[in-house]
Amino acid sequence: MGISERREREKIERRNAILECARELVLAHGVENVNMEDIASKAELSKATVYLYFSSKEELLSEICEEAARKFYEHLKMFSDNGLKGIAALKFLWKGYIQLFGSFSEMVIIFQVRNYLDSWTPIVSMEDKKSTNVNAILSSIKNIIDECKTEGVFAPDLDSTIATRLVLSIFSQIIEHASHLPIEVRGSPAVIDEMINTFQIIIRGFAKEGISHSILDIR
Repeated sequence: MGISERREREKIERRNAILECARELVLAHGVENVNMEDIASKAELSKATVYLYFSSKEELLSEICEEAARKFYEHLKMFSDNGLKGIAALKFLWKGYIQLFGSFSEMVIIFQVRNYLDSWTPIVSMEDKKSTNVNAILSSIKNIIDECKTEGVFAPDLDSTIATRLVLSIFSQIIEHASHLPIEVRGSPAVIDEMINTFQIIIRGFAKEGISHSILDIR
């Protein structure tokens, strides 16, 4: 390996190390309590060196959010690429989401960072062309909601885009609260029950008039 190739590899490794340190600090202390100096210290680099790779904290956070969204989307695809449609797909996807919640820290990263970067339209900003994987997550959920309308389970006049935003806005708040708990109890039965009850109320609100609650049961 030549000198230029070695230097390029070292730059990539250092950049990845900075991103990983930032991710660990966000998970441990919350995004608002982490600054560039903290990240530099954890990575054992000068703050000036970190700024050579990332022009701002916001740029760095955007990158770790996109990577977290990529990993999350890959997990979601395991629960969505199964031939199920509509309400069956929604229930199956929900069960996968719950299984991942307690142990999948990327959820905390996505919601915390997006809320920090844009508190007005956090993860629900569906026009954000910069975040391919976040938009893929949103699009997948919206498609399932559209299928539920086609099946006659959800109200035909339900705005699928607004419904998707509502679901994720509420979940962002649940995850935000959970992220302040010790890591080992974030997936506790009490937190999971809160999420299940909240989601159950939401989809009943989306339902077409006269639909039996048993069809919408997600437990």
